[in-house]
Amino acid sequence: MKKLLLDIYYVWLSELKVVFRDPAVVLLFLIVPLGYPVLYAFLYNNETVHEVKVVVVDESNTTLSREFTRKVDGAADVNVVAHVSNMEDAREALRRKEAYGIIYIPKSFSTNLNRAEQTSVLVYSDMSSMLFYKAMLLTCTEVSLEMGANIRVNDMGHGTQEQDASTMKAVDYEWVSLYNVSNGFASFLVPAILILVIQQTLLLGVGTLVGTHNDKKRFTVASHTGDGRNVHPLKLTIGKAFCYSTLYIVTSAWVLRVVPYLFHLPQVGDPLTIAVFLFPFILAATFFAMTLSYLCSQREFVMLLVVFTSVPFLFMSGISWPWVSIPPMLKAIAYILPSTPGIHGFVSINTMGASLTDVWFEFVVLWVQVIFYCVAATAMYYWWIDNYDPKYKGKHPSISKFSDHI
Repeated sequence: MKKLLLDIYYVWLSELKVVFRDPAVVLLFLIVPLGYPVLYAFLYNNETVHEVKVVVVDESNTTLSREFTRKVDGAADVNVVAHVSNMEDAREALRRKEAYGIIYIPKSFSTNLNRAEQTSVLVYSDMSSMLFYKAMLLTCTEVSLEMGANIRVNDMGHGTQEQDASTMKAVDYEWVSLYNVSNGFASFLVPAILILVIQQTLLLGVGTLVGTHNDKKRFTVASHTGDGRNVHPLKLTIGKAFCYSTLYIVTSAWVLRVVPYLFHLPQVGDPLTIAVFLFPFILAATFFAMTLSYLCSQREFVMLLVVFTSVPFLFMSGISWPWVSIPPMLKAIAYILPSTPGIHGFVSINTMGASLTDVWFEFVVLWVQVIFYCVAATAMYYWWIDNYDPKYKGKHPSISKFSDHI
């Protein structure tokens, strides 16, 4: 047991030196996780936008269409800056950034309403910010509901004030926004992004380390045999993982606690519960990163391998796209990634105040991933040394035995 701990400590200390000697890895392990969440949270700090500039294309040009435009313009979130005659002029206004959206009212707008038929209003948004789309869509929806209620009252004939109110609003309801009190975009999305930042920067940093070993043919450093000390690959894998996890325990405190506090994002979960849940997530993400890193034959290859996956990983997590609408096959693939149970569990605990019992399934999945990816990372290490280091090939009995089995 003493030798086991000493070997793991030796690998941990040696790998820590390797990390801090590489400026690119320091950037990916420390600077990016410290700076990127601040930048992302800052961009969406307002959570909502007001007076979004839009242009209106009113082909109906009737009393009802002008009433619709007037009500939209009177709302707090939309500002009608111009009326144009056709869609080409409206698109040109968007290209010149004179407006960020178009409201198109078709010629049949009033005709359909007078016939008691359903009509439509088309909304086009500049997607440089999702907040523009949200402001325009919600405003147009609320105005259409209000106008529809007034039309129902006119069709039924005016009665008493109570009867008209009942006709306009048959069911009295109150909108209460749970957990996301401000109903803002940052409170909804940024907590999930923070978890993904941890996983992706781990992938980039560890992949850069292995790619550097391959570029410089520095396999003795990677396998810790340069000074004559031969460490078993499983101990080496665990020691390296503890090195990366130690750094990310500190980083996670900043990313997941300090940044949400600075930008007033929802934090109703118990800090101890969050810490207990994040421990297997960091380990799973670390072993996952180590498993994929051995595919990096060059230092820059990890950028091509990992960076583009951030958006698909976010969609597959079920945060930006409803989890119930994701096909079962994609759900199965999503649970291969530590970020999926990590995001589900962290958001539930941090934003919704769930207990560890409430996220027990995600907690168990993370521990299963820890074990699986630890074994996978060790096997990939066998493969890496046996294939990339011809001087080392066959010298280690464990590696020779592994190669024979393959």
